[in-house]
Amino acid sequence: MNGLKRAAICAALLLLTASRLAAQDVALTSRDGSVEISGTLLGFDGEFYRVDTDYGELTVDSSGVSCAGPGCPSLADFVAEVRLSGSATIGAVLMPALVEAFAARNDYIVTREDIDPERFVMLLSRADSGKLAASFAFRATNTDEGFADLLADEADVVMALREVRRGERINARERGLGDLTGPNRSRVLALDAVVPVVAPTNPVEQISPQTLARVFAGEIHNWQRLGGPDAPISLHLPGTGSGLSQAIVDQVMTPAGLELAEDIRRHRLPENLAKAVADDMFAIGITSFAEQRATEVLTLGGDCGFALDAARRTIKTEDYPLTAPMFLYFPARRLPLITREFLAFTRSQTAQIIIRRAGFVDQAPEEIPVEEQGNRFANAIIVAGSETSLKELQRMTATLVPMARLTTSFRFEAGSIRLDAQSRSNVRQLARALEQGQYDARRLMFVGFSDGEGPARANRQIALQRAEAVRRAVAAAAETANLSRIDLRVDAFGEAMPMACDDSEWGRQANRRVEVWVR
Repeated sequence: MNGLKRAAICAALLLLTASRLAAQDVALTSRDGSVEISGTLLGFDGEFYRVDTDYGELTVDSSGVSCAGPGCPSLADFVAEVRLSGSATIGAVLMPALVEAFAARNDYIVTREDIDPERFVMLLSRADSGKLAASFAFRATNTDEGFADLLADEADVVMALREVRRGERINARERGLGDLTGPNRSRVLALDAVVPVVAPTNPVEQISPQTLARVFAGEIHNWQRLGGPDAPISLHLPGTGSGLSQAIVDQVMTPAGLELAEDIRRHRLPENLAKAVADDMFAIGITSFAEQRATEVLTLGGDCGFALDAARRTIKTEDYPLTAPMFLYFPARRLPLITREFLAFTRSQTAQIIIRRAGFVDQAPEEIPVEEQGNRFANAIIVAGSETSLKELQRMTATLVPMARLTTSFRFEAGSIRLDAQSRSNVRQLARALEQGQYDARRLMFVGFSDGEGPARANRQIALQRAEAVRRAVAAAAETANLSRIDLRVDAFGEAMPMACDDSEWGRQANRRVEVWVR
């Protein structure tokens, strides 16, 4: 970088830093002079002032007031600022790639300045004038740090590999940041998955979720118990502060009622974990699908013969049970216009391509013809119990074979009728597709399935109720859609097409789902 450009970047960084640190006292006066609001300027998004006053935090439209005081920003030279903090998995690769793509699409020039190993700034300047338009300041550490920065007013967006915790949610509400679980307070940016990995030289190819939990609880110490050589098992996990590590506890250990063993080697960086496992034939690790690198991913299996591989489609449909959504969380305050435009861009088709190229799983819906769905219908016949009649299997086949399955599926939180995080995002995504007319003159069928616990007739009725609930949720979210142009239907086949074994909570949860089929 030449000296002139570096000096310009440093000056811009100093200017942006100074705007945070300088005295922020302002007085906002209405155009007719009848109302005046004084306080500390907390932020300005180019359109609205955010001011801490004696009456609490207020948001004021800049077009209706004049500003006086040392904290008043320049309306002509406004630079949008957004601070993003949290997961290094999201912040180090995925988000910068999306910022670059957004800039290229909107004629901005991007310049990056690394501050330290955890922090960097991406500056967007207008291609025609060179004028600085926006600053995206990143702190890429872990999910815990992201929420801590938000509560300390040192971040505007949290990058998280897990859902917000109850304590974080309460603290955010008490700090006036709103309910982070409410509408428009979070978004699933992309999808990943928790996967068990071994060295390519390790002969073991499959493990059940229950056995995986027992291994990392220290109850199984030798590879012989897993069908491997007579050798001790070496355990590897991400660092304890990472969202991925917390997702592993939530998805692998907690359902099994077990806790992690103490003698586990922890790794701050995913690439270090992958290398340690790949180089050690007797090692096993749990990492993310996007960070598997040179390791081999074990298939998740069960005693009933079902096997589930982590792949792009099985993660997108949540057929693979250890899916890990990647979240963005926002406080209840306005972000600058360019930031809102960027966040809208992350939902675009172009952004989904960038997400795939970065090694993660995108959310663009795909249609999967029956012939590309593997042995699902054959398995349904093989495992059919005495309560699943041939007539019902024939009805399911006749109904679904002429259609294609969407990768958009809906599943529920364990022990709850509430949709899980990815499915709540899927409701909004499918609703937007309906609003855009993508399924006009087509049939969309919401098809409910259940686990095999209990009577088959009752299971089908529960599955039908869930399918109807999802249909209603999508229709309600599609506020501007002309639903008369779309044939929306519901049906259910209960326990007739299981995805996994019913002998574990993981399997039962994978089987309780609502699929979307299209024709």
